[in-house]
Amino acid sequence: MVSKKVKIVNPTGLHLRPAGILCKEAMQFQSLITFRYRENMVANAKSVLSVLGACVKSGDEIEITCEGVDEEEALEAVVRAVENGLGE
Repeated sequence: MVSKKVKIVNPTGLHLRPAGILCKEAMQFQSLITFRYRENMVANAKSVLSVLGACVKSGDEIEITCEGVDEEEALEAVVRAVENGLGE
């Protein structure tokens, strides 16, 4: 299992379009990919509804966790996507 904290940089947070981009990136990997937001909110990065339900805003910090056969590659790709603004 690997994890990394990353800040949401896109100005509108994780609304529908960036959430879809995040899920599309995560679904390319076999690993379980989740993120923790605040203390007790854990979202499945492969589920648009789960990502939207987290209500993550611009400037918030999330901790992305990947667990599985391709966890290193998955973490690198998802973190890169978030740092690049998820298409915005």
